[in-house]
Amino acid sequence: MTRSTHRPTANREGEGLLRLTPLSQVCHYSRHTYFKFDQSKGQIKDWNQHKFILASDDFIVSLLKGLEHEVGEASGWLMYLIGKDWGTEDAQDFKIWFERDYQLGISKSSLKFALETWWWPLTAQGWGKWNIDLSSIREGFIFIDLYDSAVAKSMGNIGKPVCFLYAGLLAGFFSVMLNRGLSSTEIQCYSMGNNFCRFLIGSETRIKAAEFWLSSGATAHEIEKKLLAEEDSNGSSNVSNSSNLNHSMNTGGM
Repeated sequence: MTRSTHRPTANREGEGLLRLTPLSQVCHYSRHTYFKFDQSKGQIKDWNQHKFILASDDFIVSLLKGLEHEVGEASGWLMYLIGKDWGTEDAQDFKIWFERDYQLGISKSSLKFALETWWWPLTAQGWGKWNIDLSSIREGFIFIDLYDSAVAKSMGNIGKPVCFLYAGLLAGFFSVMLNRGLSSTEIQCYSMGNNFCRFLIGSETRIKAAEFWLSSGATAHEIEKKLLAEEDSNGSSNVSNSSNLNHSMNTGGM
């Protein structure tokens, strides 16, 4: 990535031509420009001046096992709360830098574009790639598939979901973006032997129902079918809430 060396020349009226904008200010989504490694200070910063550390698989495993040793089964809930605080703060920060970089308010942007713009830095940081499924917006819930979860890949196949940090992150972020209290849970995990992780985002009632079905042995596909069937059986009673959520999704929650 290089900077433009063009210098404006005078036109017939003696006025200078517009100076070209350096490419690094227009397209910063590359490893050469997004991260800045300062070896003299031992710092890693991104385009938005956030600081980072490099963490190994051993660090993640030790962190999770250490928490489990200290607080037992509550370790998952603790990681969820940490993730939710992270997601809440990240959403507020995202609104600022999105408008700064694109000169466009999120409420006027395509929802899909805004969401992909938010997640790209997380992919670059090593948190994995995602695929967001918005096909059930009208029913009041969202599905997200996560590939190469940093947590699940580190823990390996242990027969249970482990990505509580991600679930909290998604709950916090979407609660702020859609301006409503949302919860999230992992209904499929790489650490359960699946090829990728899958998360459900929706109301607290729906999330609790999904967690009950999951604990009873239901698969992610079966949980999705149960949610859709429940929505159909409730009929018009949920139309208002679903429509409100759909409106929030389409307007960026603004």
